[in-house]
Amino acid sequence: MGFNIAIDGPAGAGKSTIAKKVAKRLGYIYVDTGAMYRAMALFLLKEGVDPKNSEAVNEKCKEADITIRYENGEQVVYLNGENVNAFLRTEQVGNMASVTSANPNVRKKLVELQQKLAADADVVMDGRDIGTCVLPDAEVKVYLTASSKVRAQRRYDELTAKGEKCDIDVIEKDIIERDYQDMTREISPLKQAEDAVLVDSSDMTIEEVAETIMKMTVTGGI
Repeated sequence: MGFNIAIDGPAGAGKSTIAKKVAKRLGYIYVDTGAMYRAMALFLLKEGVDPKNSEAVNEKCKEADITIRYENGEQVVYLNGENVNAFLRTEQVGNMASVTSANPNVRKKLVELQQKLAADADVVMDGRDIGTCVLPDAEVKVYLTASSKVRAQRRYDELTAKGEKCDIDVIEKDIIERDYQDMTREISPLKQAEDAVLVDSSDMTIEEVAETIMKMTVTGGI
């Protein structure tokens, strides 16, 4: 059995950044569940599936084979044998993933793969329902959050650094809407597991958050 660290929280809280850092320090495998859902969304987009047609999504998602491997220390997501890392972060794929990730069949297929990875190896996994649904027996559970204002500022800085023009108020409005969507969805809504430790990163550096979680692995999640 592997040692499992589950990190949940809303969009823009820094889950992936922290999870990758902690995994690298501990020598664990980082399982990017968001990338797996995005790979499924990419597959459905390529197949021309209407995300609102749940029957079509139910059938098509069975044909997607999604695996994660580590090559030269980097996580590579394979969709039906093809490395799709370069296509996963587009806005179109993100929007598709937001809709299709709520489909029970899509979630069932991906959760099985995630649980198998966690059973076989020491992993750090981040998402919306890792501590509550995917890895309910994880040794360490963290609910990582930050105020919507701070999360909007981080996203704004990220986009402007790439030379993109954006409006911070629109970004914050989108984040608040996304939180509501994630927390009120029927299947596996975003919520803090009863035994998870709340970490608010609003006034913390990435280093401080990583250190906090590293300490939990020694103290058993306390």
